[in-house]
Amino acid sequence: MKISRLNSIEQYVIAKETASIDELCEVFGVSKNTIRRDLNDLEARGHISKVYGGVTATPNAGAVPMPVRSELNSSDKALIGRLAAEEIEDGDTVFIDSGSTTVQLLRYLSGHKNLTIITHSLGALAEAAKYEGLSVISLGGVYNYTTDSFVGLSTFESLSSMKLHKAFMGATGVSIDSGMTNTTFLEGEIKRGVVQRATQVFLMADSSKLDREAVISFCKLEDITGFITDRRPPDRYMEFFDREGIRVRFE
Repeated sequence: MKISRLNSIEQYVIAKETASIDELCEVFGVSKNTIRRDLNDLEARGHISKVYGGVTATPNAGAVPMPVRSELNSSDKALIGRLAAEEIEDGDTVFIDSGSTTVQLLRYLSGHKNLTIITHSLGALAEAAKYEGLSVISLGGVYNYTTDSFVGLSTFESLSSMKLHKAFMGATGVSIDSGMTNTTFLEGEIKRGVVQRATQVFLMADSSKLDREAVISFCKLEDITGFITDRRPPDRYMEFFDREGIRVRFE
């Protein structure tokens, strides 16, 4: 019960970026003393910080755990997954990146034939296993709870011998200057290796990721094939994508 409430409060604050104690009490139906205790516990996770009268999301605090990320902007992620699946053709070898958005496209692959799915994401492996007809390859490695993915030397070694038709990538932050960015070193290195081996690279990110930057840049924005998102990006992004010949999909 308490863990569920803590996750919900963390999701709420990260989505809104700031919230007052009174607001949290009203939204979650608990007393100020309970909220204050919860905020003490959540601050220790490192993704939010207490401020006078409330709490704020901590910028660049590191990767937010998957149970939290999976609930943020869930309807937008489902839309992005559907649009991304339309880019896949029969016979493709497809890399699915770790993340709460990229896994969504697997739910829209029914009817495709001879698809090979390659991933280091535990969530993507579990989802892909539900659908008959998909050939699924795991990169292996050591499991990381925060990213819900496998990382390590064996992951790189498995990836090094593969040729990918299409890679569907997530990112912690996206900007014109820094490109696609991530918070963890090993995850960033795997993403960089995938980008180098893929014929086409598709960025899957909702609009909240734009103009945000994390510490590790793994792909220049001009190097992607397409950007799949939930709504029309700002004009400066649309002008950039048009100039670079990058497809943009949204609804």
